[in-house]
Amino acid sequence: MKYLYYILILILTACSPQPVQQACWKNTFDNYYGSGKTVSESLHQDVLKYQSLIEQTLTYREKTLRVVKRLKNNINEGKPLSGDDANQLNLGMVEHLKLRDRLYKFVNGYECWLDTDNPIEVKPIPPTDRLKGIMLSLSAALTLYDNYMLSISIFEEDKKLRRFLNERDSGYGIGKNELAKITRNYNSYRNRHKVKQALQFYETQVEKLAVSLKDDPSFNYLKLLIEQSPSYQMAKKNSPLKIISRKFKFMEAIGGDTLYQLANSGVNLFSKFFGNSVGLIQTRKGKLYKQPKITKLVSQQLKAGDILLEKTPFRLTDKFIPGHWGHAAIWVGTESELRALGIWEHEVVKQYWQQIRQNHLVIEALRPGVEMNSLQDFLNVDDLAILRNSKLTDKELADRIILALRQVGKEYDFNFNVETTDKIVCSELIYVVYTGIKWPTEKALGRFTISPDNVASKVLNNGPLQLISLFHKGHLVTGNHLLEMKKLLEVD
Repeated sequence: MKYLYYILILILTACSPQPVQQACWKNTFDNYYGSGKTVSESLHQDVLKYQSLIEQTLTYREKTLRVVKRLKNNINEGKPLSGDDANQLNLGMVEHLKLRDRLYKFVNGYECWLDTDNPIEVKPIPPTDRLKGIMLSLSAALTLYDNYMLSISIFEEDKKLRRFLNERDSGYGIGKNELAKITRNYNSYRNRHKVKQALQFYETQVEKLAVSLKDDPSFNYLKLLIEQSPSYQMAKKNSPLKIISRKFKFMEAIGGDTLYQLANSGVNLFSKFFGNSVGLIQTRKGKLYKQPKITKLVSQQLKAGDILLEKTPFRLTDKFIPGHWGHAAIWVGTESELRALGIWEHEVVKQYWQQIRQNHLVIEALRPGVEMNSLQDFLNVDDLAILRNSKLTDKELADRIILALRQVGKEYDFNFNVETTDKIVCSELIYVVYTGIKWPTEKALGRFTISPDNVASKVLNNGPLQLISLFHKGHLVTGNHLLEMKKLLEVD
């Protein structure tokens, strides 16, 4: 029977000249008849995969901005590209191409849902699912445009960098004029037309269905992604796709140095969109940020080995993390504390003397990897909880701190898998350091994960962790903070 369905869908889509549309409907067909899941379940699984891809995309942008800033300074000083520069440029191009291919799978996987005359009308797509599917496709398309404006366009504007990236390099599998091909693709009429259709559909349907989807995490995540996209923000005033084709004339730039000339005339994509690149990650500062009294109070309460939980509802990354708490970290302790524990001269601790003496005492897993940051930077949050395992002996605590420091430098775990230790995500850091605690885990996409709420749950019911302090919505909870924690975990 399944094969008859495939024949049916091939017949129904045979009149379409677009292989992308055929592949899209086949993907939808598989979700109905081949996966054993409802389309809602399949959508939710795709959004979970997409979340990991977005995290990698944001990391790519951050790295690109750092590389470009350094390279432009060197170029302005008349320095040649070094071997390391060339390697980073090529690796960046390879990463961009891989991310682009993966994003296009999400764009193409659901864009056919825009068509009202769909060939699987035997089983109509529910309106809420249709909206989320189109939002997934639209979000991926906007992310592609954002990637171009916030990273690739920076290289297009610089004559030297542009020419370098258009050269073939067989060692990296990079073909001739790869940068020019990317530019041509972003100026595709078909792509712009489809995004315009999706934007119009989104604007009309989101108002009708938002109430019924208000508690749907997939919907809320995609909505935030779309509305914080720099391209979408431009679309509120004037189509970003129209601006791209009119103002920067990318088709003309492919054959020459038009973008270089435009940049010299004062048109600078990097300057125009740099500020917006941060806006995709957070919309404001946290309520505890740069509050000297609070920073002092927190630092006085902290002891070596404490676990820190934070809530940042203004950050994109919090929107798809289940529960209340969105991030977890470990307080390594001051030099005097580590001396008292007898580990200041330990070979692992010695590697981080400089960071510790500079008060970079928070170990956390961020997109660039596991690193050490200051308390002031960490307190860019609305909610904060300090957790402590008071039952540890000094020797056990010292071992936990050394184990925490061993994680510094590891890559971020975009798969959120607790059963791997070569890469770490924020709550996995707690999982691998505090090995004596039986942590609750959840299964997603075939992998076991641990959330910050799972960590927080260990302060309840006489668990192994003690709640030392709790801040909620920028204020210290002075009453029964354990009861308040329970409420936060139950509500979310």
